[in-house]
Amino acid sequence: MPPRRRRPRESPALVAFGRQMRRLREAKGIKQETIAHLTKVSGAQVSRIEAGKKRATRAFAEIVDDHLEAGGALVGLWEDLNKDGHPVPLWFDWPRIEADAVELTTWQHTIVPGLLQTESYARAFLISDEAVKARMARQDILTRADPPPTALVALLSEAVLYHLVTSPEVMREQITALLAAGERPNITVQIVRNNGRPAGTGGAFVLATMEDRSEVSYLETTIRGIMTDAPSDLTEVSDALRALRARALPEDMSLDAMEKALEKWN
Repeated sequence: MPPRRRRPRESPALVAFGRQMRRLREAKGIKQETIAHLTKVSGAQVSRIEAGKKRATRAFAEIVDDHLEAGGALVGLWEDLNKDGHPVPLWFDWPRIEADAVELTTWQHTIVPGLLQTESYARAFLISDEAVKARMARQDILTRADPPPTALVALLSEAVLYHLVTSPEVMREQITALLAAGERPNITVQIVRNNGRPAGTGGAFVLATMEDRSEVSYLETTIRGIMTDAPSDLTEVSDALRALRARALPEDMSLDAMEKALEKWN
């Protein structure tokens, strides 16, 4: 079997845009801080855009193009590199984003999120031992020492606790693991009750907050996962989170709900 191809760590499109922007900026003797002020983003984000590590929005490209007197060259390049309409490059590596995030907030309406799954529970959804090992390895971000562990807020529909996966034994182990996870200082598990009003009907998602406070979201669909940092998409995710948090039980009541569900599987 041929070796698996590694996904590139850089997008040629993002690198090309960033390099051109840097050339234009330096030719005018303008600092990154000035661009950050004009575009209302952090200096760190401007640096990431020029390094080809973050996608610029069209609005960003237009403001920078105008200030650098580029005559539409930068906007034209942005259009050429985004002509397929992908919200993020197709090589976008979610596990890498997940590992680099300082905080992850997830909504799951059907199953326990992968970062909190036990091995037995995960096997119900994965087709190989390799995939199970990879999922378990990803959980290291929650317990690592250096860099500090990622903060995780998991909002779970109460139905997740009562949806049988494999066997009662697997469910007992999984809910016990959720209870233990909820005791960790960097993990919050909150249960969302519908009470006759559906919540989070748009589907499961994860929102990653990076060190520079920029955000990337992973949206689960029937066909495939979609990764995006488009402002309009992030606004939709933020609105959904606000509604879900309003319906979520406090941590202590969520622990009580999990303990009550555990009794069903005993």
